[in-house]
Amino acid sequence: MTPGYLAGYKESAIINTLRSCQLFDGLGIGDLKCVAQTAIPKRLDKGEYLFREGEPATGFYVVQRGTINVHRTGAGGREQVIHLFHAGDSFAEVVLASETGYPADARATEPSQVLLIQKREFLSLLQSKPELALRMLASMSKHLRVLVDMLGDLTLKDVETRLANWLLRRCVDPKSRQPVEVVLPATKRILAAELGTVSETLSRTLAKFRSRGLIRVAGRVVTVVDPAALLALLRNSELR
Repeated sequence: MTPGYLAGYKESAIINTLRSCQLFDGLGIGDLKCVAQTAIPKRLDKGEYLFREGEPATGFYVVQRGTINVHRTGAGGREQVIHLFHAGDSFAEVVLASETGYPADARATEPSQVLLIQKREFLSLLQSKPELALRMLASMSKHLRVLVDMLGDLTLKDVETRLANWLLRRCVDPKSRQPVEVVLPATKRILAAELGTVSETLSRTLAKFRSRGLIRVAGRVVTVVDPAALLALLRNSELR
């Protein structure tokens, strides 16, 4: 392959990742190319840290492949997962408006690749393209609502409700009557931490859902038998 071909292929792969990211939803190809010019791909081995809490922030990230575990570690050494980010997800955008460094730790749970959207270059781009900044604000507000909903799950709802919400978010159409397959993270411990519980409680909750005919489990694949039925139970608070 020629250098020019490789450069074009790399740019195309970056643009495709940005296009799939909710943060850049609605941007045209021209704006996506501008954002792509601020991006640097980074590969991570399983268990490798992307950044640590308090480290100077060089930018925010978009996942190209793999899974990134963003978490904090308490005084007793217990790790609290804030969220698991998968392909197409963006995270650490808060650093664009802060000089305090990264607010948590980020580690790959499997071999992964992310795009670093460089802070200085991206802010310069927003200053030169005010219309892009406005589109970004709209997308970031949607992103923020999703994160607020997740926080509400952790603080106000029980484990059964949290798990039901987690599964439904991964159904393209939660009102569908057709079965949907959802792939769990690499280990139940990781998902349990994301849901604010422990592996044993998660296993019991999955077993309860299975006994009620809401799901089928085969290894890491959970089949939501009838998303609409699960949604109805959730809305009627019958899961509690």
